[in-house]
Amino acid sequence: MIIRIYTTPASPDCTRTKQFLKDNNIDFDEVDVSSDQIAMQEMTRKSEQMKVPVLDIDGQIIIGFDKEAISNALGL
Repeated sequence: MIIRIYTTPASPDCTRTKQFLKDNNIDFDEVDVSSDQIAMQEMTRKSEQMKVPVLDIDGQIIIGFDKEAISNALGL
């Protein structure tokens, strides 16, 4: 399972999402879109919006810290 999370350092929802993944021993790749314009464009293309965090869990896009949706996508 490939998990990528698009984040910014100042976002509380990004912090909560990363902590949730860590608490559940889920490995993920983090991409800081505040310092990577190409990643920002990739995130926007996938999610069709600018809000962070955006999770890409094996192609399933989840916007924001939606604990239930994340858990369901991960099979938790």
